[in-house]
Amino acid sequence: MLSDAIKAELRAIVGEKNCLDRQEALVAYSYDATPMQQALPDAVVMPASTAEVQKVVQVAARHQIPIVTRGAGSNLCGGTVPVGGGIVMSLHRMNQIVEIDEQNLTITVQPGVRTVDIHQAVEAKGLFYPPDPGSMVISTIGGNIALNSGGLRGLKYGTTKDYVLGLEAVLPNGEVIRTGGKLMKDVAGYDLTKLLVGSEGTLAIITEAILKLIPKPTTQRVMLAMYADMEQAARSVSDIIANRIIPGTLEFLDQGTIRVVEDFKQIGLPTDVAAILLIGQDGEAQIVDRDMERIAEICQKNQAVQIKVAKTDEEADEVMTARRSALAALSRMRPTTILEDATVPRAQIAPMVAAIQEITDRFGLNICTFGHAGDGNLHPTCMTDARDHEEIERVEQAFEEIFAAAIDLGGTITGEHGVGIVKAPYLEWKVGAAGMEVMKGIKRAFDPHNLLNPGKMFAKESRNRVVVNRA
Repeated sequence: MLSDAIKAELRAIVGEKNCLDRQEALVAYSYDATPMQQALPDAVVMPASTAEVQKVVQVAARHQIPIVTRGAGSNLCGGTVPVGGGIVMSLHRMNQIVEIDEQNLTITVQPGVRTVDIHQAVEAKGLFYPPDPGSMVISTIGGNIALNSGGLRGLKYGTTKDYVLGLEAVLPNGEVIRTGGKLMKDVAGYDLTKLLVGSEGTLAIITEAILKLIPKPTTQRVMLAMYADMEQAARSVSDIIANRIIPGTLEFLDQGTIRVVEDFKQIGLPTDVAAILLIGQDGEAQIVDRDMERIAEICQKNQAVQIKVAKTDEEADEVMTARRSALAALSRMRPTTILEDATVPRAQIAPMVAAIQEITDRFGLNICTFGHAGDGNLHPTCMTDARDHEEIERVEQAFEEIFAAAIDLGGTITGEHGVGIVKAPYLEWKVGAAGMEVMKGIKRAFDPHNLLNPGKMFAKESRNRVVVNRA
């Protein structure tokens, strides 16, 4: 519990209405989008500037109070759950686009700006910010940076880290650092910018970011390819890339996901196919037309049962919206929805989907799979009920085996959701004991008193590695 004197210090910094400690407010900030993860903070503060963030951090450092930084709370790894109590620092008031620099092709933003607002602001000027996480309508850029968010355009354009040029951040001792800048080249010392991207709020609090922009593509087209067999869909993905075609979007939905999305959106998706690939391309019109023709030929050679090309921008938007609604559609099925993101090399998509299905059947669960086929980032999603403790135990065992299967296939436990609480017990499976010590050393160098987002990324105990006989 924070003393009244400490709360008075915080209110003096951010103002009376921006420091919350009533029970109903604390409950509202005790969870994020991650199922079954919740812990009450002692107070919630809402600073409006870097100076206010700095002063709050200085108070916390002086009294050794944990701080959990929060954006929109849309993350799926428990990353903003205040497991150590203390202060939740919500940055939603720091929501200004500081500058769009059309000469240097950059945008400077505060962390509370919604991702979709960045897209709309720069596209109005003929520019383009490619990262597009599925939660972009509600997620904030600070959260995107903290988790190195991906999205539907990751195959062609990369993830958030590829567009962060510079950061302003407050360290756990209250000092402010600035990294990078409006520069395409900068090798002056360690790359602190890239180190902070994806650090999940454990090293510093980001208060401003400089992001790279590119020219907006002039043409975009979308097609759907339907398959009776998952192996044929996966082979199409590999063949498209092998033919030196890099689509702007290359998404995958399995049959279970297709049926639920169609029931939700009713856009005419066939519900009797095993898999659908949603394929988009952007760029100059002539190149887009050529690529889409070649992609269609590749899909036909791999026995696609139907290929449908969106005829209008409205139809293309409808298809993309349907894909983005997959989680919402699946969430209608049962009280609790657990969305994960095991990632494998794209050549291993078919074996990974087969492994997920085998694990699903063996544990008697309902798991549907969709995701970013082009970069191997799959989202096995379990519909369950948190009140059924026996089933939840089976769900946890199943996901352990799914993570193990991903690693066995050369993959990883998370491609874009982050480690947070949920994946912390499995991190050592991926990086090894030596890798864990290096990461812990970095954490100690930045945050020797473990005040920023404690209890995340590094579990007190790692899970024993699951070994499954798949013969």
